[in-house]
Amino acid sequence: MRLKIKHVTEYAYDEPVQFSLQRLRLTPIEGPGLRVLLWNIAVDGAKVEAGFNDQFGNHTHLVSYEGESSAVKIVASGVVETEDRAGVFGPHTGFVPLWLYLRDTPFTKAGKLTRELVKSLEGDTDLAKMHDLMGKLHAQVRYEPGATSTETTAEQALEAGRGVCQDHAHIFIAAARHMEFPARYVSGYLMMDDVAEQVATHAWAEVHLPGLGWVGFDAANNICPDQRYVRLASGLCYTDAAPISGMRIGVAGEVMSVSVTVADEGQSQSQSQS
Repeated sequence: MRLKIKHVTEYAYDEPVQFSLQRLRLTPIEGPGLRVLLWNIAVDGAKVEAGFNDQFGNHTHLVSYEGESSAVKIVASGVVETEDRAGVFGPHTGFVPLWLYLRDTPFTKAGKLTRELVKSLEGDTDLAKMHDLMGKLHAQVRYEPGATSTETTAEQALEAGRGVCQDHAHIFIAAARHMEFPARYVSGYLMMDDVAEQVATHAWAEVHLPGLGWVGFDAANNICPDQRYVRLASGLCYTDAAPISGMRIGVAGEVMSVSVTVADEGQSQSQSQS
């Protein structure tokens, strides 16, 4: 499947920003099931300082702005080709050792509720237990935008019984690591059925299973990633893989708006021709 993607992030300030530095992880990572045909990142109102691959292999850009900037616009767009691998990403590669993905973070530390969830899992194989975990998590934590924040931990979201894809991923990772399976957070895009324009990127979890390697689980939608998913970055939790993160100095008020469009390029072309 060929997917056409446009991701626009705009910042508006009520006065010039003294200084700000943003980290962009907005370039899809080529690998199993994903080929990047065309990709571009355009920045208006700021300066691209550097580009590099971080310790997790994420394509990263540093963007700074200061002085007279009162508005910044970041546009990531392009076309990628995907295939359905039933969630199987495959063998572990890269500089980060596999055992590092067993490490807890403040967002993914297993608490009492997470441990109880793990005890309830059923299945004859590790893969079956992970599917059961995905299904039970999907049922127990209702998808509700605005119910949590970027600072919400896995245990807090599980206790609240509601959250967003970030929370589903963190809980899944916390449970998997409690079961002593390496697990990681993945950020990216999802082509949603009958919804071209979205207000956020997506996130899911991957677990490293013997004989399969990394396997993805999207508990928010109760499905393993297929050809509709495009990975941007991965890490131990949200802070390692957030599409945009950073810091700023000054007291200027900030308003951020996000628009994400993901569409089947072949379907879009046939509709425009009809």
